[in-house]
Amino acid sequence: MALLEIITIGHPTLARRALPVENINQEIVELARNMVETMHRAPGIGLAAPQVNVSLRLITVDLSVGENQNDLIIMINPEIIEAEGEQVGEEGCLSVPGIYEKVVRPSRILLRGNDLDGREIKLEARDLLARVFCHEIDHLDGKLFVDRLSPLKRRLIRSRLKKELDRN
Repeated sequence: MALLEIITIGHPTLARRALPVENINQEIVELARNMVETMHRAPGIGLAAPQVNVSLRLITVDLSVGENQNDLIIMINPEIIEAEGEQVGEEGCLSVPGIYEKVVRPSRILLRGNDLDGREIKLEARDLLARVFCHEIDHLDGKLFVDRLSPLKRRLIRSRLKKELDRN
């Protein structure tokens, strides 16, 4: 397995809608495994293929950060088919390092996609798991969590990140 480079805010791949995975082949399986390794090492609880500069609809989610193998979910072409309720919680992102803000998300979602064997998966997710799936699916649609904030907060964050880059 290989660690992949996580791209950050401002990279064009993060602003593009990812393409559906048409064929689950060895390359896709390898990408998913490398994404899991990268997510765990970061450490993070979710990673979308666009974050490693691959514009495909593939996500990995693991609330245990590698502590419990049964918590790992790899989903190809995920889509939210039902959403209800509302929760407000702090989010961060491996592609927006050092920034944490409160974001409104559904408190419960129903989603479907495929596993690495091509079988359809349907999952109900609540609370933090629902938040992570929504966050990762946003990446597939070319959105970052900061895009869900007010224009003023977005400007402040971009300014802060620019200052950090200029210092380095």
